[in-house]
Amino acid sequence: MQNGTLLAAVDLGSNSFRLEIGRFEHGQIHRTEYLKETVRQGNGLDDARNLTGEAMQRGWDCLARFGERLAGFRKSQVRAVATQTLREARNRDVFLARAHQVLGFPIDVISGREEARLIYQGVAHLLPQSDERRLVVDIGGRSTELILGQQFDATVMESYRVGSVAWSMKHFPDGQFTEGAFEKAEIAAKAVLDEALGSYAPGNWDVAYGSSGTIGAVGDVLAAAGYPAGLVTRDGLAWLHGRLLAARSADRLRLDGMKEDRRAVIGGGLCVLQAVFDLLEIETLHAAQGALRHGVLYDLLDREQGGTDIRSATVQRLAAKFGADAAQAGRVGKVACQLLRQLRQPADGEAAAALERDQRKLNWAAQLHEIGSQISHSDYHKHGAYILDNADAPGFAQPELHRLSLLVLGHRGKLRKLDADFDDELFVHQLLCLRLAVILCHARRDPDLKGVQLQADSREATLALRADWGKAWPQSAHLLREEVIAWQKTPWSLALDGLGQGLA
Repeated sequence: MQNGTLLAAVDLGSNSFRLEIGRFEHGQIHRTEYLKETVRQGNGLDDARNLTGEAMQRGWDCLARFGERLAGFRKSQVRAVATQTLREARNRDVFLARAHQVLGFPIDVISGREEARLIYQGVAHLLPQSDERRLVVDIGGRSTELILGQQFDATVMESYRVGSVAWSMKHFPDGQFTEGAFEKAEIAAKAVLDEALGSYAPGNWDVAYGSSGTIGAVGDVLAAAGYPAGLVTRDGLAWLHGRLLAARSADRLRLDGMKEDRRAVIGGGLCVLQAVFDLLEIETLHAAQGALRHGVLYDLLDREQGGTDIRSATVQRLAAKFGADAAQAGRVGKVACQLLRQLRQPADGEAAAALERDQRKLNWAAQLHEIGSQISHSDYHKHGAYILDNADAPGFAQPELHRLSLLVLGHRGKLRKLDADFDDELFVHQLLCLRLAVILCHARRDPDLKGVQLQADSREATLALRADWGKAWPQSAHLLREEVIAWQKTPWSLALDGLGQGLA
């Protein structure tokens, strides 16, 4: 990536939406602009876990403003991620469809563990290099992430469904602060977080860091009250607890250093933070500068550089775990990518970079297309797709994994039953190339590709073969004719040129 390139991260949190824009310079990303809006989507989930119309509108309005600022950015320069509220919302697709439109960029709903991994990356990149074992805590609006790591490697990651917005709504619904409400809220938080004791016990880390949201707000208030800047201590939490009880309600709470948008959710956030301190025996928590949005920026950088893309390591891990034939996967991937290059010949530098990314994703599908084989020989493509839709896959957002699962599911068998968007030209091209590669490599040896050329005009693809190819490879020719029939059940068509008379 060239020095001076602008990168942007959009974080759709449960309490706030954030936009971070940074400039890449010599391996580092330096902030040029930061926007934050309190959207409170987290309290817009109704009893059926649907986002209300008002909550969706608040989100769309905010994203429209962010989208105006991002006008002129290329897709490769921006990544938007959504967290717990949209993980929970049953009608999230309704929100995301319009959100994509008004923002101008796709929005990835990431899993809890992926959120935790990205938070750690954000924290680690803004801390000095050190061999210390780190515990990172992030208390968001509807979830709390706990991570153990060293340097830039997160080793243990988990997300718990407890957060400042959710706990404030549940235990302080009228904004009233009482000792009884605090006690119940802390006990409830400990019940959710109790399983963290095994992995995150004090002996497993040296220094504890707190990221973003609640912890940043508490740290600001304590610093304004004279406590050491950048630190949250047990004494400080006890003092803040006393101040909330003295105020008796969120409406009456007035504290130096506390922003107006934080008063309504400080009660629930404080209870969760106290629960974390007690369970993990934390004495001092250092307020970290890095957060989810910074992790997204550095992850975006890794994705563009390719060689450091964690998704490639994740694919290799999954392929090894499920005993995929590495040699066959390599064959299929090489042929599929060669066909995709023929099909989508880049016209300029940006198109070439996009093609490189598309080939990388196609190669991942090739590496994973047989991971269901240990479960079933005949239906391995179905089992492989199920594994991907439900895998713990660091680096991948849920939509990315689902797209991979569709390629794995669709690499063989009938196409008409594939619940995919056949208006998505890139997906169809990737699917076609993968299916053709599997056919050409069906004998599990390197295929004869001399004279093989794949082209497309609109929705009509043609695979050209030299005149003697069908005679030399009759079984492959038969499978290709069957493939022509398979595509007749879709809005696309495949023709074969060079296999003799009567063959379309």
